[in-house]
Formats: sequence, structure tokens, C-alpha cells
Amino acid sequence: MKNVGLYIHIPFCMRKCLYCDFNSYSNKDIYENYYIEALIKELKYYLDAQEYRFRTIFIGGGTPTIINPENIAKIMETIEKNIEKDAEITIECNPGTIDKNKIDIYKTIGINRISIGLQAWQDDLLKAIGRIHKRDDFLNSFKLFREHGFNNINVDLMFSLPGQNIDMWLETLENVCVLGVEHISCYSLIVEEGTPIHRLIQSGELRTPDEDMDREMYRLAKNTLEAHGLRQYEISNFAKEGFCCAHNLIYWRNEEYIGVGAGSHSKIDNRRFWNYEDLNVYINCLQKGILPIKDSEIIGFEEELWETIILGLRLNSGLNISEINKKYNINFLKRYEDTIKKLEGDLLIVKEGNSINLTDKGRDLSNRVFIEFM
Repeated sequence: MKNVGLYIHIPFCMRKCLYCDFNSYSNKDIYENYYIEALIKELKYYLDAQEYRFRTIFIGGGTPTIINPENIAKIMETIEKNIEKDAEITIECNPGTIDKNKIDIYKTIGINRISIGLQAWQDDLLKAIGRIHKRDDFLNSFKLFREHGFNNINVDLMFSLPGQNIDMWLETLENVCVLGVEHISCYSLIVEEGTPIHRLIQSGELRTPDEDMDREMYRLAKNTLEAHGLRQYEISNFAKEGFCCAHNLIYWRNEEYIGVGAGSHSKIDNRRFWNYEDLNVYINCLQKGILPIKDSEIIGFEEELWETIILGLRLNSGLNISEINKKYNINFLKRYEDTIKKLEGDLLIVKEGNSINLTDKGRDLSNRVFIEFM
């Protein structure tokens, strides 16, 4: 029996945001039922191949809440016997895409955590990045979830947005905190090549804050959220006591997970594999009884060790030296003696008892730290 995390990808959305490079599709309603049938076949393959127990489930996208909630129920029914008692079960939601009927169904099928993609408090910023909702849509959706008894809600926020200043960012943080949310994820806008927002920035039509402002916004988020009782536990994530995201902790602890759906990734038995992104290819494979795996790779010892180090360093709890020594049969402090000495000298990491932690400066320069451990 394997205890793993399960990621379920629902690639449909009403409209792609200008910054989005995820595997998602708008105006593809005709595919929904075929896709769900295929996804259930993929799930059944894994359940028949080995006895998996799901510690966490994360239904992401796309926008899972735009599809028929009965289709979400079918997915959950397929795996219900394999879900651990008290498992964290999350569904992503975009504001304005839910109603009482949907929420009733989510509650009935065991979903117990909501992740709402607000991104910004100001309607003009939301419009600038191509979001389809307004602030009031978020507030209405949040209220509906609370009225239906959901007491574990995450809100996704973004900073370094085009036209965003420090006052706007503070307004966003303060207004979301006042709602009493249990978890907040704060991400700096990453401008991916080939996205509409990349073209608009390259042309000069949009301008983003500079790197100094980006770092100022990050530090403001940390100070503001912690003042409201949301403790930082990972570089971009903050939670009240007892509300850290258990699913994402599986990734950050470099543990095993299965991903189902178009373009999803899995990591099982030191092997990483991923599905075809194209909806037609994904569906056709499963209709023919073929797993839709596009490619795979064996994760060697050195790569596995490095990934465990860099993912662990993202956590505020740091890298547990005893655990890594036991897991990989190494002497971590001896193996990385020169690296540790250099990074400590540069004030990027600190050794605290049995752990290695990033300093505040180290979080700002985390990529540099990760490269040093390669």
C-alpha cells in the first residue's frame, strides 16, 4: 500500500488570463464529459495497478468550479474508498464561478478546503491582467463558502503586477486579512515568454514594478500577514496555526504523488512521468485503453538529493539534517561543508540546531542558494 498525494487536473476555464501559461483551455465545453470519462479511466488504472491511499487531494486547473459539479462528484465517487480518513481535499475556485448548489455538492462529497484565486483587490488591476472577476465577485463567493461551513479557505494573491504600487498591495493584504482567511499564498508575477502579458510588457504597453519594489512588496507581505496571525511556513505561503497546506507539503518534502488529467505530473518510485497536454490526445489514449503518459525519467540519487535540499530549504522549518542523513545514508554537514561555510559567510543560510534554514536575505536570493548545492 502506498500513501500518496493526488492531483486532479481540470483544464477548463472561462477565459485564459493574460499571464497564464498553465495547461488550460477556454471555450472547450464540448470536451467536458469526454474528459471526465477519460480521467476516471486513468484513475481506475492506478487504483487497479496498486493499492493507493490518498493522504491529500487537490483538484486544480484551469477552473474546476466552472464544470458541472456532478462531474466532480463522479471523480470523488471513483476514489472514495481510497481516501484516508481526515484527508485534506482542496478544490480551486475562481470568484463568480460558484453557487449554492455547487457548494452543497462539494460539501457532500467531502471537499474540505477551498483555494480562491483573488490575485488583487483593485478591479482595474484585475482587468489589466485579464481576470474575469471583480472584487465583489470574490466577496460574494467567499461569503457563500463561509455560510456553507467551509472553515479552511486559502486566497491566492499576486504582487509586482502591471500598474501596482505599494499602497495597492497593502490594501489587498489588509482587506483579505480582515476576512479572517486561514491561508494566503503570495506570488510575484512571473512573466512567461509567449503569454499575452509578455508581449504587452515587451511592447511597453504595460510596465511592472522593478526588482527593488518586488522585494519591498514581498517583505511587506511577510510583515503584514504575520501581524494578522498568518505565519510564514514556506517562501510564498502563510497560514494560521494548523492550516498549512498538507498537499503542497508533499511537494516541498519531495514525497510521492500521482497526477491525473491532461498535462499532469507524477512522482512514484524514483520515477517522474507526465501526461500529454493536448485534450484530444489525452482523451483518445484513454478511450483506446492506453495510459496517456507523454514521457518519463528516472530520478538518480544526486538529482533526488538536490531536489530534497532545495525544496526543504523553501520551508521555514528548514532542512532537517538527521532526516536527510538517514534517508540518503550521507553525512550532510561533511558532504556540503564548503558550501555551507560559503553560504553562512554570505548570510544566506543559518544552522539552527538540527536544521539548515534560509535567512531573510537567503529567501530573497534563494535561487543562488539552490545553485550552490548543485
